[in-house]
Amino acid sequence: MDLGIAGKRALVTGSTSGIGAATVRMLASEGVKVVIHGRNAERAEAIRFEIEGNGGDVAIALGDLSNDQSAEMVMRMALSAYGGIDILVNNLGHYEPFAHAWTDATPDQWAETYQSNVIAAVRTVRACVGGMKAEGWGRIINIASGAYTEPPPDFPTYGPSKAALVNMSVGLAKALANTGITVNTISPGNVLTETLKGYLPAIGEANGWEEKDLDGLERRFARQWRSLVNRTGRVDEIAALICFVASVHSSYITGTNYRIDGGSHATLN
Repeated sequence: MDLGIAGKRALVTGSTSGIGAATVRMLASEGVKVVIHGRNAERAEAIRFEIEGNGGDVAIALGDLSNDQSAEMVMRMALSAYGGIDILVNNLGHYEPFAHAWTDATPDQWAETYQSNVIAAVRTVRACVGGMKAEGWGRIINIASGAYTEPPPDFPTYGPSKAALVNMSVGLAKALANTGITVNTISPGNVLTETLKGYLPAIGEANGWEEKDLDGLERRFARQWRSLVNRTGRVDEIAALICFVASVHSSYITGTNYRIDGGSHATLN
């Protein structure tokens, strides 16, 4: 399927690893001019080298989006790279430290999580939406989480922040009615990123699991989280859905949340 977005300009926040990196690679393969964002210059350059080697058009905008001053600098770099942004993927995410008790999460940690998971997206939208309106076309895709409906007790600030992102997206979609801009959220379940791969042995040891190899640990982990496909997701699967929602074929989809979680979250939507 031709997604019809060759030549469009995309910014994917938090794209130096995991779902974000898979998304910039996939968008670039569709002919999209992509802006990589993150705070690790070495990883960003490695992804740029790879995309350029495959004939893609790529730029980098490094910096912190969790405060106004730094975010303004990041967005200035991102917007100037190709003269604007048509596709904005707010993938940046933050976990607070594991909390043995819900009350262990401090107010400062709540604020930090909301700055990264909600307010950072507000900043990028504010910077991009004027240009999208002028073009009469835009895609804003906010990456939430299945935790928005089933917040884990040991990461108390994370689930509520993702619920706020889903809620914000619906309000924004209504605010941008009849502009040619769509706004949607995508809510992945557990995804086998490099970070999760690193955590699985420790999770298995802490829970006394017999499995020691990665495949066995993943299946046990997936069963514990009620996956109906007996595994976790893959970054390319999430990226493929993001790319479809970013495409010309999704113009009738707005104000919607897509769960992509192997059926692991017990909700009708």
